[in-house]
Amino acid sequence: MPPKKKRSVSRLTVPQIVAMKSAGQRITMLTAYDHTLATLLDSAGVDMLLVGDSLAMVVQGHQNTLPVTLEEMIYHAEMVGRASKRALVVVDLPFPINHQGVHQTVVAAGRILKETRCQAVKLEGGADQAEVISALVTAGIPVMGHVGLRPQAVHAMGGYKVQRDLNQLITDATAAQDAGAFAVVVECVPAEIGEAVSKELRIPTIGIGAGAGCDGQVLVCNDMLGLTTGYVPSFVKAYADIGNTIKSATKKWCADVKESRFPDDDHSF
Repeated sequence: MPPKKKRSVSRLTVPQIVAMKSAGQRITMLTAYDHTLATLLDSAGVDMLLVGDSLAMVVQGHQNTLPVTLEEMIYHAEMVGRASKRALVVVDLPFPINHQGVHQTVVAAGRILKETRCQAVKLEGGADQAEVISALVTAGIPVMGHVGLRPQAVHAMGGYKVQRDLNQLITDATAAQDAGAFAVVVECVPAEIGEAVSKELRIPTIGIGAGAGCDGQVLVCNDMLGLTTGYVPSFVKAYADIGNTIKSATKKWCADVKESRFPDDDHSF
């Protein structure tokens, strides 16, 4: 008998992600910064992959997300875009692009879609970014908003603090929705506020430190995998301990090399 053909995997689309809210289906999203990890996360069934500007901290070792550049975001997003077969891939617009005028933001977001094989962009802000979101959507660029704690505004906000202004959060999230955003990340708010914002919107909310009432959840993949070397937020749950696994394996390899146990006959030509 001829071998069975592998069934092609269909990529999730923006309308399908939006429809998951009304269908009551929870949405999963993780960050990804390279081809290897993106391939593994995608094959595990994650709905969306976020090439986050968090790579400034997770990959580059900076104290906040501000230093990462557009060129660096495109470099990492291209790897993730090639790896993903099923997940919708979203790319952060790095600081301060979406504050440099509508034209420059559309040009930058257009470059991301053209050069990375990714399908959408994310920008921080709500009511203050409505004009930019509308222009991007008009240009055919799907947009995810981001309200609550906005890491790019860490200095203006006085640090990474829980956001508790329900009226402002609803105003920002609704403005992003009305401008055409297909989803909104809600970061670092009390659980009851995350739920209230979610009930107010027609589009999905993706929570991070925002409780179980959001329509979906996102985490930094390194945090979720136990691969973080620095501070881990209290809302993170690690599902593995890969960091210690790597250290243990490296110590064993170093010892084998030092004691001439590696390479042995089985690992030599």
